[in-house]
Amino acid sequence: VPPMLIKNHEDKLVPLVDLQGKFVKEMGELGGKYVKNEYYGSEAPEKSVDVEIAIKLKEENKAFKVEKYEHSYPHCWRTDKPILYYPMESWFIKTTAVKDKLVELNKTINWKPKATGEGRFGNWLENLVDWNLSRSRFWGTPLPIWRTEDGKEAKCIGSIEELNHEIELSIKAGLMTDNPYKDKTTLDLHRPFIDAVVLVSNTGQKMLRETDLIDVWFDSGAMPYAQVHYPFENQNDIDKNLNFPADFIAEGVDQTRGWFFTLHAISVMLFDSIAYKNVVANGLVLDKNGNKMSKRLGNTIEPFSTINQYGADAVRWYMLSNSNPWDNLKFDLDGLGETQRKLFSTLYNIYGFFALYANIDGFTYNQENITIENRPEIDRWILSRLHSLIKEVDQSMQDYDPTKATRAIQEFVTDHLSNWYVRLCRRRFWKGDYSEDKIAAYQTLYECLETVSRLSPFYADKLFMDLNAVTKRFNQQSVHLVDFPLSNDQFINKELEIRMGLAQDASSMILGMRKKLNLKVRQPLAKIMIPVLNDTQTERIKSVENLILSEVNVKEIQYLTDKDGEVIVKTAKPDFKKLGPKAGAKMKQINLAIQKLKADQINALENDGSINLVIDNETFNLLLEDVEILSKDMPGWQVASEKGLTIALDINITESLKLEGVARELVNRIQGLRKDSNFVVTDRVDITLQKGADIVETLNHFNDYICGETLADTIQVSNNVSFTNFIDINGMNIGIEILKK
Repeated sequence: VPPMLIKNHEDKLVPLVDLQGKFVKEMGELGGKYVKNEYYGSEAPEKSVDVEIAIKLKEENKAFKVEKYEHSYPHCWRTDKPILYYPMESWFIKTTAVKDKLVELNKTINWKPKATGEGRFGNWLENLVDWNLSRSRFWGTPLPIWRTEDGKEAKCIGSIEELNHEIELSIKAGLMTDNPYKDKTTLDLHRPFIDAVVLVSNTGQKMLRETDLIDVWFDSGAMPYAQVHYPFENQNDIDKNLNFPADFIAEGVDQTRGWFFTLHAISVMLFDSIAYKNVVANGLVLDKNGNKMSKRLGNTIEPFSTINQYGADAVRWYMLSNSNPWDNLKFDLDGLGETQRKLFSTLYNIYGFFALYANIDGFTYNQENITIENRPEIDRWILSRLHSLIKEVDQSMQDYDPTKATRAIQEFVTDHLSNWYVRLCRRRFWKGDYSEDKIAAYQTLYECLETVSRLSPFYADKLFMDLNAVTKRFNQQSVHLVDFPLSNDQFINKELEIRMGLAQDASSMILGMRKKLNLKVRQPLAKIMIPVLNDTQTERIKSVENLILSEVNVKEIQYLTDKDGEVIVKTAKPDFKKLGPKAGAKMKQINLAIQKLKADQINALENDGSINLVIDNETFNLLLEDVEILSKDMPGWQVASEKGLTIALDINITESLKLEGVARELVNRIQGLRKDSNFVVTDRVDITLQKGADIVETLNHFNDYICGETLADTIQVSNNVSFTNFIDINGMNIGIEILKK
């Protein structure tokens, strides 16, 4: 910019400010003064040059208006001092000449997220300028360009062999006395050694190296070729695409104009090819409040102490599952602790349960595999979920989406394997003989644990080696050496998964209603009512009816159809967050229409997933996900609706139900005392209880059940025993003694 330049003592145009941040001496009374007061040490003047200039302009009546105002200004992230941008002479690569090709080939790259490739990176390419290649530094890769003093002749050296040849010509011309690079054992092409090399031009003139260095991102962008010493060695790796382009790279999203660009630009200019097929643009790790971590702000998290406290596995899993790699991660130690407990403790407990009973029964997986057809439905279900999981994880990883994969694994381990399969199958492991049913349970749980260890090889390597040490099903010494599991479609039964999903949803809703009313699960209830939408839903729920009743401790399910009338009253309200963007200006009319929906319309919405509304003579397609279905409570009943399923729970407790609840509470407390007394799970016992009306009545009806559950040979009631142990049963303090036989 001409007004910002001034002639120096050599009559050359230079900026008004030198490289120290001071006005040049040609600026008269301002010469030698820093342009920013922050550049001074402890002796900064009272008035900055900004103020001096403003005063001078006012004194000379050349200022129209002078005022202070706040505005954003770039500052150094290390020193917090203002930054000055300084015009420099530079070498450029004319990337604009290949802009169209750069844009075209970028569209063939799989960007994660896609928006970065199309938006941030794509826009950068669309508005491309030439690449400023040179840097005024000392340390780094020297620019291999030699020029004559008048700048009319230049040579760019492309190899050590070429450099040696040029040095020999220089020696012959008398410009150098010897070749410092002849002995390759002492080769150093960096400054200051390379600066001593003087070459000779084709016309015999002296040539000195341009003192600038090459942009370090050029080094990084040349990595695919430089790492194999191309083109001097391993030409097939690049020319025949043996190790090029890369299948996958990952770096911070701030590398849009850095590594991502230089890789892409060099590859397109040299080989008319992309440098990478897939790229993950990582987001930033922020503090729990979403602020950048900074030592200055004191909000950093020390990685090694964190890993020592929580374990590397939990840290890695938390970072993968908490948010997509391309999104910013709010790193919260509380969330890390939850990951440790929710996944790894759960997985550890499942293995501990399996190992406990497998060791008791001597299970070593030496029997023939029980065929899928001969396994119980619960086994077939969890194996179907397992192979669906394998397929989902494989597809997610193929799509470079580890967050989706890790969340699927965590859901399988916690919701399906632990909270459903193991809990429902406990009796199969600890009761009865070593039958085919028990072997099927062992084989099924083993297959789940072994497969999960291969899906998520962190803590799982220890899990894998512990399992394999007994069964020796694999020869490999580590899960990292075992092939990724393959999904077997013969094991997948989507209809079974849907039925079991209904059982899980229904159980979750009923247990939620119990929790809301503080009704313990050990307290049996009489009935639930379910309005069914169609015959298919009826058959699906009936197929898992016993499972639901057992899980939620309810005696009976009553199915309601249209013939039963509107026993349960349903209403709908809009989900404004989802519906708003679709509805736009018609949101008010749609809201009114939703509030006026009749029972048959709500049933159709739940059954079909959508219905059409007529708004201002136009059809609007309302989806089930656009609304929340609500149900009105009835006297003596609790009602809930979720995922197209409505359930009414009878909360009236009869005397017989109350006694059965007491029996279940007794079993729970006795099992706790057995554990506290370090009894083995197979130990038989005799039990004495303090006499009480509810206790006697309960034993009259449920003595056999309690004995069977607690491995008790006898249960007696007495007031003549000096009890040392007491248990609380629904507010009653009951004395108890347990003797091991």
